[in-house]
Amino acid sequence: YVPPQVRKFQEILDDKKREELGRLKKMVNGLINRLSEPNLPSISGQMEDLYMANSRKDMNETLTDILMNACVTAVAMPSRLMMEHVLLVSILHHNVGVEVGAHFLEAVVKKFDEICKSDAEGKECENLLALIAHLYNFHVVHSLLIFDILKKLVSAFTEKEIELILFLLKNVGFSLRKDDALALKELITEAQRKANTAEKKFRDQTRVRFMLETMLALRNNDMRKIPGYDPEPVERLRKLQRTLVRSSGKETQLRVSLESLLSADQVGRWWIVGSSWSGAPMIDDTNKKTQQKLHIGKVSSKIMELARKQRMNTDIRRSIFCVLMTSEDFLDAFEKLLR
Repeated sequence: YVPPQVRKFQEILDDKKREELGRLKKMVNGLINRLSEPNLPSISGQMEDLYMANSRKDMNETLTDILMNACVTAVAMPSRLMMEHVLLVSILHHNVGVEVGAHFLEAVVKKFDEICKSDAEGKECENLLALIAHLYNFHVVHSLLIFDILKKLVSAFTEKEIELILFLLKNVGFSLRKDDALALKELITEAQRKANTAEKKFRDQTRVRFMLETMLALRNNDMRKIPGYDPEPVERLRKLQRTLVRSSGKETQLRVSLESLLSADQVGRWWIVGSSWSGAPMIDDTNKKTQQKLHIGKVSSKIMELARKQRMNTDIRRSIFCVLMTSEDFLDAFEKLLR
């Protein structure tokens, strides 16, 4: 058995495969370039057909690469464009399978974490955060991830982080309040505590005061106090989403934390069916085997022979068989099995 991670590096793409991927990339790129609200139904339909005709792995990687190149730039991307791109991902996530949204989400979150640590000057961080916010707006991901990101930003609490907190709250603040008002209240309390313990010079900054005012407006459900807040475009696209999605949004929401996404390569992806992995090596070592030897007490050779005939070929199976065959009654069997 060769794990997928190793197999990926071992694969040397032959010319035919490379040609196929190039052709697929051109087709997906053509569709993404033409993407707009009026032709979303036809483009999402064509993308679904491509998913049916090609391998999902190739499609997921191609789509993610093209969307990341289109949306993650050094200049701020128009909000409308972001929403339409994420809405396409959301429709495919609901109609094709959760691995579509999961693959895109993981790539976005990892890139966001990497760029946040690198202190890049451009607007890549805001663009990536906008993608995550709209993935939440269009029911691809649960509010758990958004709260994780907000907690991380509040714990760092520098000027850059404050800008990002304001940006995220403006995009999804009222939805968060609707989903989990208690978690939002705890976050506001933590932000106030951070602001109070910050240096005097930093604490007096208008941006910090503005962030705290925005948080209080959210807590009091006062939309007027948030400048530039306009829920109408998201609502309109949500209506369009409802007409194009064939399954209900709630059951396909990925309830995944920030930590799980960042450590997916080490511990597996439990949120995708069939991708969970314990991180343990595939072949047991001898120490483990000796630990698994069970003490089943003295049993007659006749019982052991019966166990062999019934194909009880592991220690655990033999033990359970012997317990069942030698117990006085069901209570005795239960006690012995527990032991």
